[in-house]
Amino acid sequence: MRDLSWGIAATGGIARTVGAVIAAEPGMRVAAVGSRDLGRARALAATLGAESAHGSYAALCADPAVDAVYVATPHAQHLEVAEAAIAAGKAVLCEKPLAASLADAERMVRLAREAGVFLMEAMWMRFNPLIQRLAADPRFGDLRSVHASFGFASPYDPLHRLWAPELGGGALLDLGIYPFGLAQLLLGTPPELRMTGSLAPSGVDAEAAGVLLYPGGRRALVEVSLLGALPNSAYVVGTGMRADIEAPFWAPRRMTLSGPSIEPETYELAPEDNGYAGEVREVRDALTAGRTESAIMPLDESLAMMGLLAAARRQLS
Repeated sequence: MRDLSWGIAATGGIARTVGAVIAAEPGMRVAAVGSRDLGRARALAATLGAESAHGSYAALCADPAVDAVYVATPHAQHLEVAEAAIAAGKAVLCEKPLAASLADAERMVRLAREAGVFLMEAMWMRFNPLIQRLAADPRFGDLRSVHASFGFASPYDPLHRLWAPELGGGALLDLGIYPFGLAQLLLGTPPELRMTGSLAPSGVDAEAAGVLLYPGGRRALVEVSLLGALPNSAYVVGTGMRADIEAPFWAPRRMTLSGPSIEPETYELAPEDNGYAGEVREVRDALTAGRTESAIMPLDESLAMMGLLAAARRQLS
């Protein structure tokens, strides 16, 4: 089978990071880079060894040399790029959150399913080997609670993507997807949540904290903030075991498991391993097997997360 050829949509930090992972992965290559700034596209293409650069996302998606498109644009542009890629029959790996709104995410999923084209949200946390070990460990027994936070101080600037509503700003969309996502992975999507927080002058959520409620008293306590630093760690408690995940919990390099009948076990991630490689391998494996959705990051769970974040945001208004 020939190498899987990727197109990189955008040229920011995450595009460079994941593009480099793709370029280094056996059986893959970066064929093209697209940006609204052709000069930036050419510069990143040269860095990644891509033969083509395009001055628009539409041209990137139409490139016959591209098999799959990695969408690394700001949230508000995800639908535009994914829609063009799906229409061109290209597999899509789209940065999280899947879209800037639940309606946009629903459209992306509908279009992909109707066209029979692979689409996956790039939730790299789910592909981190330590998180995968955690989710598969049966020693938790009855898993009772998840605690996770993600926060840092970001100077207020209404034009910056974190603070601008038209760019999909706000703590919940940008940061909340991680603590909410850890709870979703381990406990499922909650039937109820209770949130508090505050809004920025631009109207986006500046901070949020609350509890996700599950049957039988199980719960997840989550907190996000653009106003100040939080621990950025997580812990998970079950009747048989506890897991302490060091910061940053969404990309952990160290985790300790302990319990009433378990001597503490500490696991460390190999320096060369990360969730980005797992994401792109999942795309390759799915395409090889003829699958249009991922079992590790299912589209229905991406949609459920968009609905959950929207419900949390409504409680802050």
